[in-house]
Amino acid sequence: MLLTVPRRNAAPFISPGNVLDRVLSGEPLSREEALRLYSDTGISLEQLAESARELRRQAKSSTITYSPKVFLPLTNLCRDRCGYCTFRRDPGDAGAHWMEPEEVLKVARAGEKLGCREALLSLGDRPEAVFPEARQWLAARGLTRTLDYVASISELLLRETSLLPHSNPGLMARSDLKRLKASNASLGLMLETTSTAVFASGGAHEDAVDKWPARRLRTIREAGELKIPFTTGILVGIGESAADVIDSLFTIRELQARYGHIQEVIVQNFVPKPEIRMGRWPGPQPEQFARTVAISRLILGPQMNLQAPPNLSPRHLELLLDCGINDWGGISPLTADFINPEAPWPQVSRLAEMAESKGLRLRERLAVYPEFARHREFFSEPVWSALRDGVDAEGYPFPHPTARPTLAGV
Repeated sequence: MLLTVPRRNAAPFISPGNVLDRVLSGEPLSREEALRLYSDTGISLEQLAESARELRRQAKSSTITYSPKVFLPLTNLCRDRCGYCTFRRDPGDAGAHWMEPEEVLKVARAGEKLGCREALLSLGDRPEAVFPEARQWLAARGLTRTLDYVASISELLLRETSLLPHSNPGLMARSDLKRLKASNASLGLMLETTSTAVFASGGAHEDAVDKWPARRLRTIREAGELKIPFTTGILVGIGESAADVIDSLFTIRELQARYGHIQEVIVQNFVPKPEIRMGRWPGPQPEQFARTVAISRLILGPQMNLQAPPNLSPRHLELLLDCGINDWGGISPLTADFINPEAPWPQVSRLAEMAESKGLRLRERLAVYPEFARHREFFSEPVWSALRDGVDAEGYPFPHPTARPTLAGV
C-alpha cells in the first residue's frame, strides 16, 4: 500500500542538505524533520540512501551480518486473526500442528550439522485462551500455557544442542520474560505499528487483540528493564500513514535510548497473497519501501542493527543494502520461512558476492548480536556459559567445527 500523509498546516521549509549534514555529525532527527524527509517527494531516495550508508559505515564499518538458523514453528494455532497472515490455523484445519520435543531436537541436530547457530522459536499467540484443544494438548504434557512449552523447549535446546534459542512467542508478561531469559540468548516481538487505525473494521488488526500497540510496548519496555537483548520492528504497508511509520520508529528510538536493550530493528514489507483477507491489498512499492529503510537508519542512528528480510524482496536486495541495512536476518540451510513459505531464502553466496561488490564483508553472527555477546549482564548463567567461549573478542562466533559447506536458499 502506498503510504499517505495526513493534511497538516504548512510546515516551515526544511533544507534536506542541512538536516542530513547534521544527522551525519551526530545530531538526532526531530520528528518533524523525519516526516518531511520521508514524505517530501522532492527529496530523492538517493539523497536519503547516501546518508543512510554513511551512518551505517560510522558504526558498522564494512560488515554485513546474517544468522544461520533453524526455524522451529512450535505451533501455528493462534487466537489472533491478522488480515495478512497465512501461518495461523484453528484446530482441525489442514496443517494445524504442534511440534513435539523429539521433532524439535531432530531438526535442531540436523541444523547443527549444517552450521546453524540459532534456534528460532515462532508460534501463535496464546491459543489456549480460545481453543479447548490447545488447553488439552498442553494439559496432557503437564502444562497450562503455551509460553510454558516455549520455556521448556528453550531449556531443552540449550541443554541438548549447541544452538542458542531466540523466541518470538507474542506478548509476554514480566514473569514470562524472566523465565525465558534463563534459556534464550535473545527474545523478539514486532511492534509492527503504533497506529490504531489498523484496528478499524476491515483493517489488518481488526481481530487481533494481541497487536494493540500499548500491550506490545509494555512487553518491549519490561524486556528493557530486565536487560534482555531484544528484536523488534515495523511492518510496512498494512494501512498505516507516513506519520504512523515515523511515530513507530521514534517510539522504538525512545525505548532504546532509555534501556539500551534493542539489538535489532526489522523493517518488513507486507506482501499480498491470494489466500489472505488482504489479498487484494497492494504492498508497498519497492522505492517507497526502500525509502522506509533509509529513514529508519536516519532515525535510529549508526549503532542500531537494521534488517530487512531478504526473501520478501528478492529482486531488490541491492537497493535495500544501499539504503543502510547491516543485517539480513536469519537464513536457514534446512528449514523454510514458515511464516512466508512461498518466499525461499536467498543464497548466502549471492549475499556475500553482493557485499564484496560494494566493498563490504558478509559475516555470520549468533542469535545475539556482537555488541551484546561480550556483556555478562544481558544473560542468565546457563546462556552465558554456552555463549562466552564461542565468540571472539568482537563478539562474532568462531568458525563452526562441524559444519559442512552448504548454500542456503535457491
